[in-house]
Amino acid sequence: MQHVEFFHTEHFNQNYQRQKADESISYFIDFFWETDFDELWDQYPKGFSDALFPNTGYTYLLNLGTPFVMQIGDRKFDMKTDGFLPRHRAIECYHQPGNKLFGIKFKISPVIFEKKINFSEYREYIFPLSYLMDAGILSQVKKANSFEDRVYLLTQYFEKIIQQYSGSLKPIQIVSEILAHCENNRDFITPVEDFAKQYGISSRTLQRYFETATSISTKTAIQIIRIRKATEHLVSEPDSFKSSDYGYYDHSHFYKHLKSFLQKNTLKKLQPHLRLLEKLHSKHKINEVAY
Repeated sequence: MQHVEFFHTEHFNQNYQRQKADESISYFIDFFWETDFDELWDQYPKGFSDALFPNTGYTYLLNLGTPFVMQIGDRKFDMKTDGFLPRHRAIECYHQPGNKLFGIKFKISPVIFEKKINFSEYREYIFPLSYLMDAGILSQVKKANSFEDRVYLLTQYFEKIIQQYSGSLKPIQIVSEILAHCENNRDFITPVEDFAKQYGISSRTLQRYFETATSISTKTAIQIIRIRKATEHLVSEPDSFKSSDYGYYDHSHFYKHLKSFLQKNTLKKLQPHLRLLEKLHSKHKINEVAY
């Protein structure tokens, strides 16, 4: 069984614990999450997979259970321990009884201050966490009794890092504010040059800020947010969806972007969902002609 993001919302809402990050660390962290699969193993004794579409940022995965398999693009990784996972590509995680994961969904990792890491070098694989997170805090988090306790420990840990390096926040703040602006205002067509001018920096400098902090370019990050927001709207509320709300010229322009977003080799069982979207696409095309 494969659960696909956007289409199997009940699975992701009911079987994952999730908590939004405190405002004090919100420039860096979207949310914390943890799997809650205990009631699923009778239904899926041989396991199941969860498929997610590309996203911005990256995720720190802490393995709280038995080994699992993570697929990025066409490559599978046998994961026995923790990992750092770039999120700009489609992923699929294969779960079996005994698996339990805790995740930190980052916009930008505060570790960038301590390690002087350029995350554009961390794009195609899942990397170990041994040199990206303090071993002591990882041990405490794994020994914690609950999801809430883990979130508390990590919030305190990252708050200290951010306070220590508060004088170095400007590039991080710029990247975070641009991403938040695009998502909150559905602004996906403002040129990169305009954003750079707004902050009094060159386009090249802004590009460097994005690649260092998020691993991808300014334009790529904004387009990932754009298609995720539009796809979520189309699937959840098709009657109110308007492609123009997301800066597309027409519905065909949106659908072309949508197909490039959905048709990933890792999502081999996606065709039924793609056919559903094709029906919605046809419906919108008829409405365009009618009006």
